[in-house]
Formats: sequence, C-alpha cells, structure tokens
Amino acid sequence: MGKKRERLGVIYDMLRLIRNHNNSIKPTPLLRYSNLSSQRFNLYMAELLSKEFVKEIKDNEGRKFITLTDKGFKYLEKYKIIQGFIDDFDL
Repeated sequence: MGKKRERLGVIYDMLRLIRNHNNSIKPTPLLRYSNLSSQRFNLYMAELLSKEFVKEIKDNEGRKFITLTDKGFKYLEKYKIIQGFIDDFDL
C-alpha cells in the first residue's frame, strides 16, 4: 500500500497542477488530477480560497477557472526549499 500524502503535500500538488496548466484550470480536471475524493477536494479548495492561495475567475461564458495568486506561487517556492532541506538531511 502506498504512503498517504500529507496535507502540505496535497496542497503543493494541487497548486503545482494549476501552475503546470498555464495557471488556469477548470475545477473538474483539477479534481481528477489531484486524486482526491470530491469531499476532500472541496475541503482543500475551500482552504486554498480562504487563505488566498488561489482564486476563481469566470470567463465571458460563465465557465469557472482556478488560478494561482502571488501567495500560491510563493507557497510553491517555499515548499521546494523545505523539501530540499528534508532531502538533504534524510529526514
């Protein structure tokens, strides 16, 4: 059985998915790619929105897209630094 992802890793994965899709992705593909149940996905999305890591925008046709904010980009940078520290010291 695979190792369960921790909260910070799930947040990192979701933000990275958004960034890798030219910083604009619809909620349904993000849900699929994030490999979470819809209930867990909604909890994480609510947290990301409330902490202003992401924002929802609508196009002219009313379609919803998720994009990163500056805070979301900073999280990605800092997470890589922390992950590098953990790897360097074999923690």
